[in-house]
Amino acid sequence: MKILGGSARGRKLDSPDVYLRPMMGKVREAVYSTFTSFGLYDVVNTVGSGDDMNAPTRHLDIFAGSGSVGLESLSRGAAHCTFVDLARDCCDTVQRNLKLLDFEARGDVKCCDVFEALRHPRENGIEGTFDILTLSPPYEEIVYADLLDAIANSPVLRDDTVIMVEYPVELGSLPHVLDRTVEGDEGKLIGVRNRKYGRTVIAMYVANPTGNLEVAQSRPEDFISI
Repeated sequence: MKILGGSARGRKLDSPDVYLRPMMGKVREAVYSTFTSFGLYDVVNTVGSGDDMNAPTRHLDIFAGSGSVGLESLSRGAAHCTFVDLARDCCDTVQRNLKLLDFEARGDVKCCDVFEALRHPRENGIEGTFDILTLSPPYEEIVYADLLDAIANSPVLRDDTVIMVEYPVELGSLPHVLDRTVEGDEGKLIGVRNRKYGRTVIAMYVANPTGNLEVAQSRPEDFISI
């Protein structure tokens, strides 16, 4: 695996010894093309210029594996990424890759249950909310209904958080709208993309969209069938 774009483009990544199903390069490229079109890596209100300029984007990468998804985000200009995985081998690999790419100051790793990280982030050392949430779970080991509920009601979300969920085509299409039922923070996650790449499907949602992400418009037609 290697980084596909940004400041670390072409740099190779270390991989853990455990079995992984890493996101295909063409899928990762499509995901980040979409994120870029949403303006998530635009640098604003920054004085000066140079390679040290980063967008104010905070990214939470769940089921991190080697960290390739979140590291791609850092390479393209995210200010910070928190990586979450249950496997110690994966967490150690992410730490090595952060060091390899000189991103240690902009990343941290939480080795914990991903459902606990979503439902109780502060108790697992995850502070604040995020602009991007990405989830690339092991298809056969996850009940997607439980995962979607944990995502929709997670305290890590804020208005306009962009959520990417990877899932298998055999699952059929995910819902276009996910209800957020947190007391005092009811709202919705609105589907804005649902695209198939072979067996892989990538769904993207925006939490409580305010209209600030002008390109990320609701697309119910994407979620009718795949």
